[in-house]
Amino acid sequence: MSQKTHQIAVLTGDLVGSTKLGAQKIERAFAALENCARLQEAWMGAPLHFTRHRGDGWQVALAEPKYALRSGLAFRAALKALGPEFDSYIGIAQGTVTGDIATDLNDATEEVFQASGRSLEAAKSSKHRLKYNKGGAHEGMAILLGRVSGEWTANQAATILYALPPNSSVNSSQIARELDKSRQSVSKTLEAAWVDEVRDALMTMENT
Repeated sequence: MSQKTHQIAVLTGDLVGSTKLGAQKIERAFAALENCARLQEAWMGAPLHFTRHRGDGWQVALAEPKYALRSGLAFRAALKALGPEFDSYIGIAQGTVTGDIATDLNDATEEVFQASGRSLEAAKSSKHRLKYNKGGAHEGMAILLGRVSGEWTANQAATILYALPPNSSVNSSQIARELDKSRQSVSKTLEAAWVDEVRDALMTMENT
């Protein structure tokens, strides 16, 4: 019986400036990334198989490739919420795999995983920290959203993270309760982070 072939997206990341972070901050960064991956499992209806590799590198596989850019922004927000010294280069690729995805992505050998790694290297050798190998509008949107998210303060990143899940109806009042802040403060923070534009741009790409 032949195994089923399906499309996935793969995100491969490296922490920015990891040698300056030190061991304790690196562990904080990976805890935030892993927690973000668990939260995204509800988006995908499947595990992301979050895998750490090469000390400061990480990788995930998305069962719903349309959410690739949204996922990249969420991972970046989770890191930037820790402080201005935390960030990650992220390379994204979309492709086909056959059968089940390896639990440990270090064991994955399909082309999409290698393509994601090449996208990461392209990000590290350019001024763009978010790169998508799909080309066209997706690549252009990655460049633009990478710039927008690069401007997020720790407070903005921590706040917008609550607004990034797809099809979310969460509002400023709900986020304010989660963060123990005033609704007005949260609304101003989300506006400064371009939350409406970011969500509209993501939904436009995902529905294309």
